[in-house]
Amino acid sequence: MDTFTVILPAAGRSVRFGTGRSKLLESLGGEPVIRHAVRAFAGRRDVARVVVSTSMEDRETIEAAIDMPGDPRLFFCAGGETRAQSVRRALASVSADVPWVAVHDAARPLVSQALIDRTFAAAKQYGAAVPALPVTLTVKQATGPLPAKVERTLPRHTLWAMQTPQVMRRDALAAAFASCPIPLEQVTDDVQLLELAGHSVWLVEGEERNLKVTTQADLQLAAFHLASDLRR
Repeated sequence: MDTFTVILPAAGRSVRFGTGRSKLLESLGGEPVIRHAVRAFAGRRDVARVVVSTSMEDRETIEAAIDMPGDPRLFFCAGGETRAQSVRRALASVSADVPWVAVHDAARPLVSQALIDRTFAAAKQYGAAVPALPVTLTVKQATGPLPAKVERTLPRHTLWAMQTPQVMRRDALAAAFASCPIPLEQVTDDVQLLELAGHSVWLVEGEERNLKVTTQADLQLAAFHLASDLRR
């Protein structure tokens, strides 16, 4: 069986959440948000390690929230100033004999096993895969800040909103970091690095419930989805 290491960047400041507290520690169904995200991967037979990249001052709090004491699959490393830097530091801790890495937002607590299955399978088939949802709103291109003149309307049938986990070969991601032609703070998702290095990336079907908790409204929506699951 091919084995995966899962990286969860968890060094953000949760500024848009607006409470002064990490959104990863907020309660969702009676458990911290980050515990849901870690548990989705830690119980899988094809996942050898889960690496949480977080600030060292927050490590004890995050570790307590995850609540997997002594589990050899769980590893912590220091996060960076940006998401890409946090992922790069976590990647450095991944053994060279692990063929695949998956990067998942620690603030996506409701990722399903079916979504993970199809993304892992597509990555093994094509080399890199990401779950995505179709963009349903009309998108205008303009140079902000607003007010700004519309430059063009983008054809939305060609646009897809990215989710996680983003899955790729470990060595391809490491090489893409080494050759990245732009500053890492301009990298907005993980497979963008592969695209910049000339690799193909394939999209698979995402899920509406696989939302990212950014605001308090997102947390309320996640709670609604979780309650709906429990009623089924």
